[in-house]
Amino acid sequence: MYEKENILWPEGRAPDPAYCSEDERLSVLAAYGTDALSDDDELQQIADFAAKLCDVPYASVTVVERTRQNFLAEHGLDRDGTPRSDSFCAHAMLRPEPMVVENATKDPLFADNGLVTGEMGLRFYAGVPLVSTEGAPLGALCVIDTTPRPGGLSDFQMEGLRVLARAVMRRMSQMRLGQSAVEAVERREADLRDMIDSVPGIAWMGDPSGNFTYVNARWGETTGLPVPTRTEEWREAIHPEDWDASVAKFRECVAKEETFEDEWRIRMADGSYRWVQSRAVPVAREGNETRWFGTVIDIDTMRRLSESRDLLARELSHRIKNIFAVISGLIAIRSRGKDEVKDFARDLSETVRALGTAHDYVRPLGGRQGETLSGLLSDLLAPYESAEAERLVVTGPGVKIGQRAATPLALVYHELATNSAKYGALSCPEGQVRVTVEDDCEGEGTVCIVWEERAIPCGYTPPEENEGFGSRLLRMAVEGQLGGSIERSYSETGLEVRIVFPRKNILD
Repeated sequence: MYEKENILWPEGRAPDPAYCSEDERLSVLAAYGTDALSDDDELQQIADFAAKLCDVPYASVTVVERTRQNFLAEHGLDRDGTPRSDSFCAHAMLRPEPMVVENATKDPLFADNGLVTGEMGLRFYAGVPLVSTEGAPLGALCVIDTTPRPGGLSDFQMEGLRVLARAVMRRMSQMRLGQSAVEAVERREADLRDMIDSVPGIAWMGDPSGNFTYVNARWGETTGLPVPTRTEEWREAIHPEDWDASVAKFRECVAKEETFEDEWRIRMADGSYRWVQSRAVPVAREGNETRWFGTVIDIDTMRRLSESRDLLARELSHRIKNIFAVISGLIAIRSRGKDEVKDFARDLSETVRALGTAHDYVRPLGGRQGETLSGLLSDLLAPYESAEAERLVVTGPGVKIGQRAATPLALVYHELATNSAKYGALSCPEGQVRVTVEDDCEGEGTVCIVWEERAIPCGYTPPEENEGFGSRLLRMAVEGQLGGSIERSYSETGLEVRIVFPRKNILD
């Protein structure tokens, strides 16, 4: 792209020899878009003023082409050019200074020139060279008279002609810059379209009403259909079962100027269907006009793989639930009639049940994934509720839990509930357990769960300092799997267990 801070060739310097060959010179001249400058108002004013300034009947802004000289603007000549063989400007443009011919009939170079010997009868010529910023000779700003002028122009007239020549070059350079900018934009647009056509998905652009002003080549390659201009023309490309819902959603988003996202099946050129993800984004332009830019990306392989994985996950989940049921059944069968293991069998069955409840929170598609910590605790402790009195209270915000956290949390609170039912508050009618969930309890990003037991039966004494299996299980689950801490404090009337862990560790 043509881009110069100084667009004028220095006065008094001859053109650059590197640009004086015809091919190089004409290449630079073409970049100025001189056809668009023919009859230019500004150049015409310059030609008119040059004739008036120098008190001559003729003036012109001339560019020299391969076989002729063209007048971009002229005063009094009533023609658009002459053959290059008659051109005085072709000689003037090669000089470092203005060329002045006081009497052409006495100049050996021009005495036989057709403009001198012919009908025009040219006698006086003064021309200031027009040279491009690279140093390419382009032509001249000239004034002509049919009467010889001994002494040529006055200093004032010559200075004025130089000033007007610089104005000519500025005007021509403006055109060149504009033409160069247009060409650059056109090249970039062409490059952008080529790039968009090369992407693997369909890309499109739309007007404020959602009509399509551009759709890339991928549309035809994919669907084999003509390029659509209106939403209705997409009907043939979208699966009939998906059309109504998707187009209604798109039109609603266009009306509200909101981002559109949807998944539907596209009809391929061979008649088959594939799943795609369609997305469109509104972009505000000047004057608050909204343009739409959208894509349609093939997700068929990924979607079918996801469906296969979901099917496998559901099957595995179903089998795991069956395993829990089988284990519970085996425990019941093996312990039947054996009073010495009855309590152990009951505890083991309840633990299996708690694990089954935790599994409901993490199993895919149909489980309780994404529910809250308070909900999990309520479900785990539900078997210990009493119809006569409210013995269990779970309070706190709805902190979400993820797959990894459900199992250790189930083990921890099942263990606490089991111990309470055997030895603590839940072992007597008046006992009560309160579980409180606190978010951001010890700084941002932490979660606390406080287990409080009250009305422990008379005669209860706190356990000794040595840590049993249950205590080790709690510590392993809290510290090892949840990355938290656990503190227990006993009194004659109750127990308090405080568990703290980072919120992020239960979201995974």
